[in-house]
Amino acid sequence: IIDDMSARYRVDPRRVFLVGHSNGGFLAHRIACDRSDRIAGIVSLAGATWNDPARCAPTSPVAVLQVHGTADAVIAYNGGATMLPGAPGAGGTYPAARTSVARWAGYNRCDTSPTRDATRLDVDGVLLGAETTVDRHARCAGGAAELWTIENGTHIPALVTNWPTMIYDFLMAHPRP
Repeated sequence: IIDDMSARYRVDPRRVFLVGHSNGGFLAHRIACDRSDRIAGIVSLAGATWNDPARCAPTSPVAVLQVHGTADAVIAYNGGATMLPGAPGAGGTYPAARTSVARWAGYNRCDTSPTRDATRLDVDGVLLGAETTVDRHARCAGGAAELWTIENGTHIPALVTNWPTMIYDFLMAHPRP
């Protein structure tokens, strides 16, 4: 798809991004693992990376934004099992949201422990107030690793109207070198 789009349109190879929800979030992680040489960054909403770290061996840094609700009953925030076809770990287990981000922090040679932003975000328009915390691994050698936790967020959050701008800003801040 990347090759096809690049042949048809002017594509900045430093800004090839993937965004996916649920199975699409798992797929974004998988492609980032398998084709880190082509992917600048991903946003995974309610997905996860491989449960087996040996299945992910990126050769280049990738900016990763994991967004996940703590009340997700389909893809559990704290990890679990899935039957989603094609998902890393399909028919098996997947790691917690924090584990997925921590692994990417390791791949990107970031600080081991994340820092929590003082400002909370309003990502889910149904939940009252700014319900989302931002945990960011700093000083990455490349890429990025962030976890946005939607407190009491479900598998399909009622995303606010500026959601596209929020994730666009994250991605555009992290082009490939």
